[in-house]
Amino acid sequence: MNNNELVKLSNICKIYSLEDIETWALKDVDLSISEGEYISICGSSGCGKSTLLSILGLLNTPTSGSYWFKGNDISGYGKSKRTRIRNEKIGFIFQAFNLIGDMTVYENVELPLSYRKDISKKDRRQLVMLALEKVGMDHRISHFPSQLSGGQQQRIAIARAIVGNPPILYADEPTGNLDSKNAHMIMELLNELNALGSAVVMVTHDTKFSTYANRIVTLSDGQVINNGMQPVAAQPMAAIA
Repeated sequence: MNNNELVKLSNICKIYSLEDIETWALKDVDLSISEGEYISICGSSGCGKSTLLSILGLLNTPTSGSYWFKGNDISGYGKSKRTRIRNEKIGFIFQAFNLIGDMTVYENVELPLSYRKDISKKDRRQLVMLALEKVGMDHRISHFPSQLSGGQQQRIAIARAIVGNPPILYADEPTGNLDSKNAHMIMELLNELNALGSAVVMVTHDTKFSTYANRIVTLSDGQVINNGMQPVAAQPMAAIA
């Protein structure tokens, strides 16, 4: 791996078996992600996009292949080690927000930090408030998810993803449950976070959003068919009204 490479996948395969039938969700996928990159993963429905993202985010395990994270081969890591890396080094943003309904905004954002013994309660509060400030939701700390709009809930979900300052963010259709106005606002926020240094890897079916990435990775039938650089520079959000 080069010094700037955060993640490297080599010959990743994912096979789902049901009785005597095997389905290849991913086949021989090679992918490298460098610090500060903004990558969009595209392809038709069922091509393996979400499976790939869940493997990248350590939410799923490949059937075979190698996974390197910051120069370390973590392919053989057990559940506890994988959970620790996911909690400390990875931020995940979901289409359905995945906020806990009976917890306040503050409590939802603080949740990932509550599993980390190396962060004091005082430091946790500072990190939570900083994350909420970044997404413009620090005035809503006592509200519950049901009291917020979809766009506001996704902002809270993003604050939760970035609260531990992970070097990489994975976003699975982050605009899928939002109207056009809020979708553009979330894309603008992801652009800002990327500009601050976070690598962003986003799955999207919407081509107007995929072009914001510096690099587009295209999947077809579980295989990478395009791993090149995006030829057109991202447009300012205001230009895509």
